[in-house]
Amino acid sequence: MKLKMLDIKKRRKIFDVIVFIFILTAAILFLFPTVLTLANSFMTSNEISANYGSMFSNMTEDKKTFISQNVNLKFIPDKVTFAQYKAVLVQNSDYLMKFWNSVILTVPITLFQMIVAILTSYGFSRYPNKFKSIIFFAYIILMIMPYQVTLVPNFLVAEKFHMLDTRRAIILPAIFSPFSIFLLTKVMRRIPVSYVEAAKLDGASELKILTKIYVPLCKGAIVSIAMLVFIDYWNMVEQPLVLMKDPLYHPLSVFLSQINTGDIGLAFAVGVVYMIPTVLMFLYGEDYLVEGITYSGGIKG
Repeated sequence: MKLKMLDIKKRRKIFDVIVFIFILTAAILFLFPTVLTLANSFMTSNEISANYGSMFSNMTEDKKTFISQNVNLKFIPDKVTFAQYKAVLVQNSDYLMKFWNSVILTVPITLFQMIVAILTSYGFSRYPNKFKSIIFFAYIILMIMPYQVTLVPNFLVAEKFHMLDTRRAIILPAIFSPFSIFLLTKVMRRIPVSYVEAAKLDGASELKILTKIYVPLCKGAIVSIAMLVFIDYWNMVEQPLVLMKDPLYHPLSVFLSQINTGDIGLAFAVGVVYMIPTVLMFLYGEDYLVEGITYSGGIKG
């Protein structure tokens, strides 16, 4: 019996070691592009051209050609310089303008989409009926559709209401996205009805039930969904290209592809600046993200 217990413990230890090695390898592979971008942002333009020039030179040609020279991946610059950041943040205002274009588009979308999601999800979860079930099913159908399918109707509607080449053409449709409503409704439906009944006995109104029970219990899920929405629209490319023809209003996500063909060194520095909001948001909301994933619909002990 003791030998069997020892064998089981050894197998568990071996399994834990294998899982740890797998997770560590996956983490290194996922962090590899980020660390490489950060390290190369402090290199000089000449050093970056020497390391990656053969790769980027083929991007400007009409025909794809074989890269005969080896690409040199370096994590430690020969000479640390802040010239790329100086060019991005001080000398050229285009990059900062595109950065703020991303902020102006993404922040209102995230904020108002969560407000709409909270109110709509509360209605779906508190007063379920057959008609609302049909509407909720329609939300699911819209959610599983690729955005490219609904892009043409959005374009036609924006053109009809004279919103093309304006930020409203992107912000207004995004506010009513079904993604956050679907997820938040699923979370709210798991809140025990006894909480609501106890609040009603105390004379609580619907507004108090929403703000004092549903929102606090769903705080982790709300922050998690807001993070996913922010990251999704922070990286959008198709919507600005189709709905806003004027490059002056394009976000930094669209502008990044244009930097690579011009100045390779600036691409790394702009890439680091572009990653800062999402990284800070993840660091701030990491606990909420875990809580939103593991939420069980009850009060934690």
